[in-house]
Amino acid sequence: MATIVKKSGGKRYDAIKKSVDKLKYYTFEEAIDLARNNATAKFDETIEITVNLNILQKHSIRDTVSFPNAFGKERIVAVFAQGEKAEEAKTAGASFVGFEDLIEKIKGGFTEFDVAISTPDLMKEVGKLGQVLGRKGLMPNPKTGTVTLDIAAAVKSFKSGRFEYRADKNGIVRIGIGKASMQTNELVQNFKTFYDEIIKKKPTDLKGEYVKSIGVTSTMGVGIRIEHKKIKL
Repeated sequence: MATIVKKSGGKRYDAIKKSVDKLKYYTFEEAIDLARNNATAKFDETIEITVNLNILQKHSIRDTVSFPNAFGKERIVAVFAQGEKAEEAKTAGASFVGFEDLIEKIKGGFTEFDVAISTPDLMKEVGKLGQVLGRKGLMPNPKTGTVTLDIAAAVKSFKSGRFEYRADKNGIVRIGIGKASMQTNELVQNFKTFYDEIIKKKPTDLKGEYVKSIGVTSTMGVGIRIEHKKIKL
């Protein structure tokens, strides 16, 4: 069952609650359209998907996804690189590029970036930043394409809208698929792209149901249950 989170908001929130049948399972098109229409806050709310997976602790569901319909502000990228690779990062548009100097800056508490990328040869030292970067989900990882020699491509990809996702210890994956100001069909396309990625990540040794539930909401909205068993991509 998808989690429904109660959020404050007075009359506005009460009106949104009344528009959603908490016992109903909506098609993903209906649910996304409803979440979008319920996004009545004074800012452009994010449309968020929550997927509850039936996985074991040994299973790692983690990767990145590039949406067909870009959204949000350009992301800030930090790159650990030296020499030629550092120059590639700067040319590609990375906001922060360095190695020892960047490590020291981060040790001092600097984390004003959205994505961290590193060349493989520097990961022995970058890995020592686990307490800072790991806690914030910013540690470069080969599984997400953030440990790579193709620095230029990685920087351009993450700046333009490549997003990381991961299942937490309870098997929950949360990700924004767009903004409420986008058209419903654009959000639907982004949802399909993300859901297809999740399905491809099903562990080969998993027995039983893989996806337990899916919900969608806007930043200040209420959870809407999706009938995931009828999703056809």
